[in-house]
This record gives sequence, structure tokens and C-alpha cells, in this order.
Amino acid sequence: MPKHGKKYLEAAKKVDKTKLYEPAEAFALVKELSFAKFDETVEVAVKLGVDPRHADQQVRGAVVLPHGTGKTRKVLVFAKGEKAKEAEAAGADYVGAEEYIEKIAQGWIDFDVVVATPDMMGAVGRLGKILGPKGLMPSPKTGTVTFEVAKAIADIKAGKIEYRVDKAGIVHVPIGKVSFPVEKLVENFHTLIDALIKAKPSGAKGQYLKGVSVSSTMGPGIKINHLKLIK
Repeated sequence: MPKHGKKYLEAAKKVDKTKLYEPAEAFALVKELSFAKFDETVEVAVKLGVDPRHADQQVRGAVVLPHGTGKTRKVLVFAKGEKAKEAEAAGADYVGAEEYIEKIAQGWIDFDVVVATPDMMGAVGRLGKILGPKGLMPSPKTGTVTFEVAKAIADIKAGKIEYRVDKAGIVHVPIGKVSFPVEKLVENFHTLIDALIKAKPSGAKGQYLKGVSVSSTMGPGIKINHLKLIK
């Protein structure tokens, strides 16, 4: 078991572990219990009633949070010709083709999201072993393999985040910063939950939302009343 510091333990004492909090109450507590010297990220963990080992129970997608995440994300676009010019005009941080494939193969990873036009995926696919484990591989499911590069970049810069269930059936997603007003955190949260409910796979049986908790980067987890969210 990891050992927690004094400040964490003091914060954890203020959380009722037997209680399922309402979203606004939970986010207010997250803000109150934040103790780091930096603007901590507010993270949501959702336990889903799926078995990710089965193809028909995968949960993966993307959603644009109405208030963004509070983080400026660096976007790399793999495109050529007119689509490369379109990406540059739309504000992509890096645009190119083989030269960036070579840089990544040599260890360069100074970006947060990768977008690629479909005609580039044959070449980008060679980076699967590098980008895949980091969750950076472009995918049609998340809208990052597209010829509509300007729209993809605009969505990402506006606060589009990707979600993907892990091996334990849990989705971990950042939805803002501790400095955000409670109302904005709640709106981002409900937008995420709505997207996850709509993404319920056909193979999922029984209760789908099994548990939801929120926390800041350094703070303790706070359980949210997931039963009300389903209704």
C-alpha cells in the first residue's frame, strides 16, 4: 500500500466514505480539500459493468466538454498537401508526414493528441507500438482519423477529451481544474456521463454504471451517487 502524506490524510478525514455525494457537493469538497501548490486537475473515475476482454464490451470514444479541461493540448497532425495547409491554418502545433514518423520512432513525444488523415494511416500504423500504449494512436472512433482536420483541431482545442475503458473496466478522465467554479465542473461531468451512457456497448449486461468517484490530482476520492445518474 502506498503511504500518503499528512496533508492527504487530513483531507481524507473530511470525506464520509459511507456516503454517496451529489455532484455539486462532491466538486465543492474536491475544491475545499485541494492542498497542492499548483492548479490540480479534477479527475473522474467511472466503474462500468463491462468485461473489456470481449470485443462487444469495449467502451471508447470522445466528447467535447463545454468548459474544456483547463489545459492547452498540443496537436500533431499527419497530413499532406492541402490538408496539411488546412491543419496549419486551424492551429495545429505540428503538421507533417514521414519526418514526424521518424522523430517519434527516435523517441520524440512532445504532443498530447494525434490527428491523421485516412490516407496517412498506412504510414502512421508503423508507430502503433509507440503510440498505442500511450493512448495516442489516431482512431476513427474518437474522430482523430478524418479528412475534416480543421474541425478535429477546433474540437480538441475547445476541450475534446477521449475516454477508453481499461482492463479493470474503469474509465479515467480529466474534466477540469480545481480553479474551475463548481458549476462548470458539474456541467463537464454530466456531459461526460451522458456520453458514457450513450456509448453503452451491446454486450453489456446488468448494471452499467457501477460506481463513480472524483478527486483532484493529489486529493482523496469522493464517491458520487451513480444510481441517480442512471435515472
